[in-house]
Amino acid sequence: MRGDPDDRTPAELLSFGVVNLDKPPGPSAHQVAGWVRDLTAQDRAAHAGTLDPKVTGCLPTLLGDAVRLAQVFDDSVKEYVAVLELHKPAPASLDSVLAEFEGEIYQKPPRKSAVARRLRTRTIHDLDVLEVRDRQALLRVRCASGTYVRKLCHDLGLALGTGAHMGALRRTATGSFDDATLASMHDLHDAVVEWRERDDDRWLREVVQPAERALRAVPRVTIADSAAEQVAEGAPVYAPGVLDADTAERGATVVCYTPAGAAVCLGTLVGDPDADSGTVVELERVLV
Repeated sequence: MRGDPDDRTPAELLSFGVVNLDKPPGPSAHQVAGWVRDLTAQDRAAHAGTLDPKVTGCLPTLLGDAVRLAQVFDDSVKEYVAVLELHKPAPASLDSVLAEFEGEIYQKPPRKSAVARRLRTRTIHDLDVLEVRDRQALLRVRCASGTYVRKLCHDLGLALGTGAHMGALRRTATGSFDDATLASMHDLHDAVVEWRERDDDRWLREVVQPAERALRAVPRVTIADSAAEQVAEGAPVYAPGVLDADTAERGATVVCYTPAGAAVCLGTLVGDPDADSGTVVELERVLV
């Protein structure tokens, strides 16, 4: 059973950790995850949301057993900075037209996408103009997971009457991760070398965070150590083993922690945490 996340050895940290990676332009997100896996000598690594090869920015990458947490990013809000390349000078109506795209919009995935090209809805939470220069507009887009920013830029051009396409694109946030704590591939490489060759793990601990960092947005249920041992064997969480719980609706995904703060499992809240008996959390994914 894992103890306090802050007290883990470097090897334990790498086997259940997350890197808030600054993806470089060129490789695919899948290639980057493979490099991280090999560099950290883990069996597995998984990125939290695909980025096209040319796109840079926030790509949280889960290491080792932490790949079991990947589902928590499925519905996470994403934020981008995009260059809207207009085919004519920006009209005076730019701000008002962009405002019409906030909220729920319809999108059909582009031809080169990996999903079926069916019309679907996505939510644009915020769409702001940061700067305009002749035929270029710098946009900040905060949107639901699965939004195609390239398609959004094309549709904006049609609505503006100028035509437009997406230029450069950078992701600045994924869920609770943002560009304030990014680490490059070079940072990760140097941190691993510093630990392996000089037995100095200070930089490694700055670059690789405990996997629990990826769960900050998920409601938590704290369970007794004895209950955690049962969960590790596949048992659900029963009411007597619950010590504390965040407020969450029935059916919500929750994460169960030991009193020391180690994540034990992802599950579905099915009962009252304050009850004296009965099942409180049904297991979805055991993490230990």
